Amino acid sequence: MKKILLIILGVFSFVNIANTQIVEWPPINIESKPAARWWWMGSAVDRENLTFNLKSYADAGIGMLEITPIYGVKDNEVNELDFLSERWMEMLQHTQNEAQRFGLSIDMNTGTGWPFGGPEVTIKDAASKLLIRKYYLKGGTFFSEQLIPEESEQLAVAKLSRLMAFSHQSKCLDLTNLIVNGRLDWEVPTGEWTLIAAFCGKTLQKVKRAAPGGEGYVMNHLSKNAVSNYLNRFQRAFEQTQTSYPNYFFNDSYEVHKADWTEELFDEFAKRRGYKLEEYLPAFLEEQTSDFGARLVADYRETMAELLLNNFTSQWTDWAHYNGSKTRNQAHGSPGNLIDLYAVVDIPECESFGISNFKIKGLRVDTMTRPNDSDLSMLKYASSGAHITGKPYTSAETFTWLTEHFRTSLSQCKPDLDLMFVSGVNHVFFHGTTYSPQQATWPGWKFYASVDMSPTNSIWRDAPAFFDYITRCQSFLQLGTPDNDFLVYLPVYDLWHNQPGRFLPFDIHKMAQRAPNFINAVHRINNAGYDMDYISDQFIRTLRCDSGKLITSGDASYKALILPNVGIIPSDVFEKIITLADEGATVVFLDNYPKDVPGNYLLEKRRGELQRLLKQVDKPRKGKILFGTDYEKTLSQADVYPELMKSKYGLSSIRRANSHGYHYFIAALTNKDVEGWIPLAVPALSAAFFNPMNGEITKAKIRQCNGKTEVYMQLASGESLILNTFSKIDVQLKAHPYIKSNLITIPLNQKWQMSFVESIPQVGVLPDSVNLGSWTDLEVSHIKETMGSACYSINIHLDSLHATDYLLDLGDVRESARVRVNGQSVGTLWAVPYRINIGSYLHAGDNFLEVEVTNLPANRIADMDRRAVPWRIFKDNNIVNIWYKKNLDYSNWEPMPSGLLGPVYLIPLID
Repeated sequence: MKKILLIILGVFSFVNIANTQIVEWPPINIESKPAARWWWMGSAVDRENLTFNLKSYADAGIGMLEITPIYGVKDNEVNELDFLSERWMEMLQHTQNEAQRFGLSIDMNTGTGWPFGGPEVTIKDAASKLLIRKYYLKGGTFFSEQLIPEESEQLAVAKLSRLMAFSHQSKCLDLTNLIVNGRLDWEVPTGEWTLIAAFCGKTLQKVKRAAPGGEGYVMNHLSKNAVSNYLNRFQRAFEQTQTSYPNYFFNDSYEVHKADWTEELFDEFAKRRGYKLEEYLPAFLEEQTSDFGARLVADYRETMAELLLNNFTSQWTDWAHYNGSKTRNQAHGSPGNLIDLYAVVDIPECESFGISNFKIKGLRVDTMTRPNDSDLSMLKYASSGAHITGKPYTSAETFTWLTEHFRTSLSQCKPDLDLMFVSGVNHVFFHGTTYSPQQATWPGWKFYASVDMSPTNSIWRDAPAFFDYITRCQSFLQLGTPDNDFLVYLPVYDLWHNQPGRFLPFDIHKMAQRAPNFINAVHRINNAGYDMDYISDQFIRTLRCDSGKLITSGDASYKALILPNVGIIPSDVFEKIITLADEGATVVFLDNYPKDVPGNYLLEKRRGELQRLLKQVDKPRKGKILFGTDYEKTLSQADVYPELMKSKYGLSSIRRANSHGYHYFIAALTNKDVEGWIPLAVPALSAAFFNPMNGEITKAKIRQCNGKTEVYMQLASGESLILNTFSKIDVQLKAHPYIKSNLITIPLNQKWQMSFVESIPQVGVLPDSVNLGSWTDLEVSHIKETMGSACYSINIHLDSLHATDYLLDLGDVRESARVRVNGQSVGTLWAVPYRINIGSYLHAGDNFLEVEVTNLPANRIADMDRRAVPWRIFKDNNIVNIWYKKNLDYSNWEPMPSGLLGPVYLIPLID
């Protein structure tokens, strides 16, 4: 009996331990923490200051840094180091050694500035473009001329690729082999002829924002040899100095301007497309393209995409792997299929650019902003590439140009950060932080285009709380596997066929005009309550069906494939889709069925194959093929239950599967507070809320209703949480404290004591007490221009604690606040709503409340401009505004409100 009792107790003990383990925050590692691009200005770094910088970042909670050298500081040339020089590599090794000591990881840009290029890029290996020169000839004449491009700057660098003659009777002659020493001597046959000379010219683009030792031509990303030659420079530098390779090599967004050609393109086109482009140059070059011309252009764009994928992205990644490193890549801006380009690297990286306006209640809206060009539809390219290939991380270049310099608060960062999280990002890289030596005069060394996430910015004081939020969120977003509902086909051939011009880069600033129908479809699917990943033709070809589920080559599972408004599709891809439906998969066509195939090669044969397959769409099969124009109604027939938290309640979310159930990241990116019983698309026996703002874990209230699990949620506008569901375990936790109050709210509208903890410049004598409001309204010397932290304090008398808890609501805070009650730290508030539970810190009688508020550096920098203090000491792009206007002057900035504006309330809560 005693033995049985011990066994029972042991079982209960094991269950309790297991229960505890599964309701803890996931383990924190380096990848969980936020990362940052680390600008090395002029590579003017030294051991002492590298160590100082690294310790500052590590102490604040940053986990990874990516070194990107750029232009330097004026009159500091003596301290600059040439990129990849022996001394530079020595500093890189020191950085890696110290980073390891501080628990940091180091990445490195495979170049300086952007795009890839430098002093060893010869003109032969430089980015190239197509140059055309036409000659109009009549039969019976003799043509004798040196064939040179019309552009004078191209005379020494351009190389003739083809010389083609076209008669008015559509006869085509290749005269390339008749050229001797660049000259053609030709007896023109009968008729009227057009000679088209196609030259491989050079863009002559230089590396933008290059660091010393990184200046030079941008390389030709389409040339295998050019890329190999470029990487050899890095190979030599690492091998000769015996320097450790970084964790990841990084490539910034593709900004190789007007690089629409490569020397091998005609040959590669013929090999890949099955016919010769040069034989159809008149149609290829015409501005108002015919259908045939559009197909030529589409075939050219597909060839460009393959060359970029194979010769650059894949080769660069293979090289990194050979050396024990990995790659992190921004594919946007590329003239290729973004899904394929993102999928081939180790970490796909998207980018935010500008600020989104979700109209969140209480969130300050700055007048100096630019709209975010990266909405959910744009951010999902990178995460889709990661998900369908089974890659664990999707990173993001985060907070580029939210506002003007010195004006961005942590609270303004949170909504766009949450948008990234619900889009599949789980590895944030700030853009960025700048290496700045300790002796540098404030504001230190600054990069021109970013939210300055550095120790010299006043927001750094409370940034650790912000970093903790990111770390907690990413610990869950990196856990388990994606559980998105649908695969959505990217109709790249429609884009390649229908967009004007020839060179077609998919940069974030032009996607709204490049792919409006696709963007609209993505938002309609999302608004119907579903989540999705994009898929390309290449990955559809490798899909398989297992028990009705679609499984990608990376073993990701989906419930159906959606083709939204697809007009053009390869016949073999369509045949694969029909086969998948025959095997049990669900396929959904929205708006229309495909009507045509891409390209020109064997066009009628492939058209016939597509028409044959289209006739099979309605036949009985193991799976389902659905069609409709009403997205919500059609998708409901796919037997996939939507997340009503999205479609009905307006919340944004992403769901992942784990070993015990599922977990959601949920954000109220809306101007409405949300409260109620919210059905989930997945079943659960129990659920827990993980609060990423403060680390609290509580048990959620759930119920079963109409066969669905419902969770009672309360989310204020701007708030976020993590919901973790458990399929077979009833977790034992403290119940979640839902906010209820029918008691009298206590306004704290009396005068407050105020003192500055720190202020630069130091403010004058403050009044004995102040009303809440901006401290810039006080008649105190230097207070309008100070950057600092002020402590507001009052006594609160409570006859008794008659409520279950008390919620402190600070109202309007400019910009972050540390809260203390009776000398105990309660927490840091850095985002709306600025409120926190303080009941456990209160007692009957007198209580002492302190709120320590930190403002932005805007007022201080504006005062420096008014006093003409020189701080813009940087070369190249010194400091520009959000629209890249130079020669800025902040002296006309009005003082930004600062401090505790209120109103402040103490809200008694009841169960």
